Amino acid sequence: MPVTTIEWIDDHIRLIDQTRLPEALVYLDIHDIPTLAEAIRSLRVRGAPAIGIAAAFGVLLTAFQYRGENTDELMQQLHETSQFLAETRPTAVNLRWALEQMMQEARRIAGASVAEIRDVLYRKAMDLFESDRQVCRRIGEHGAALIPDGAQIITHCNTGALATVDWGTALGAIFTAHAQGKKLHVWVDETRPLLQGARLTMWELMHEGIPATLMCDNTAAFLMQRQKIDLCIVGADRIAGNGDTANKIGTYYLALAARHHGIPFYVAAPISTFDFSLQQGDQIPIELRNPEEVTEGFGRRTAPEGAAVYSPAFDVTPNELITAIITEVGVLRPPFQEAISRLAKGE
Repeated sequence: MPVTTIEWIDDHIRLIDQTRLPEALVYLDIHDIPTLAEAIRSLRVRGAPAIGIAAAFGVLLTAFQYRGENTDELMQQLHETSQFLAETRPTAVNLRWALEQMMQEARRIAGASVAEIRDVLYRKAMDLFESDRQVCRRIGEHGAALIPDGAQIITHCNTGALATVDWGTALGAIFTAHAQGKKLHVWVDETRPLLQGARLTMWELMHEGIPATLMCDNTAAFLMQRQKIDLCIVGADRIAGNGDTANKIGTYYLALAARHHGIPFYVAAPISTFDFSLQQGDQIPIELRNPEEVTEGFGRRTAPEGAAVYSPAFDVTPNELITAIITEVGVLRPPFQEAISRLAKGE
């Protein structure tokens, strides 16, 4: 891909400030945990897989900045970092998954020296980074097989290289299909209120030379009614054990419209996005965003002072509206409860 969303540079984190796109491609060098936490909360870095890697790098950053030789003290600092970062975004399960991966590794060698712990955490973070790259490529391959030549596709939010380490999930399937020579056209929801579709997905698709058309979120149903739409494909921030899926607000509406018009609705996500501890979607915590993102989006007031605002960042699409879930190990189809149970067992 033409950009690297997030990476580890020597002794710190470098990531694209996605709030500056598409006007400017700006990289942030992050040297402390409060700055990283602010970047996650403010969506400078976003997308469930990319947030997970950012969190893993945050644990690594703490290890690199520790200057003492007391292993217990280092372990306490790592724990505090993990707890602090875990609270930055409540819905995306990849965040906590990556933090736990790092902390398990630290606990495994808790009796080692500070230098050894630092080295082990570095290798683990790099493994998670490279794994995300490979996972996205495999999701892309499985997803591309579901995309016919000449397809008209609707997508929502941003699920490309900017949402992951590289390539993407739902957009990764589109990129793969395009690389295979398939002729495609992508209809892009702007994705209110922060316009991740307009600002980020359109930017990525145009960079890749894939024909794409931007539309307001509330245009999708009319488009399905009047145009031949072949499929919808979206990402996910958390998937419950029965296949109910939390994704960017507006996804549920899109799934309802797709079902009414007989259009396949696909979800693309890595196994790390599944929360096997939750039986169904109503157990998924939903993040509420700052009302000013609605009333004063991008610095301009669009609602009266004092207006009441309800602004959930995500909604939950019931499993019965989902045609299939695309993962790195293959495509899951209904009944999802059984398919996800097998996935949890590694079958």
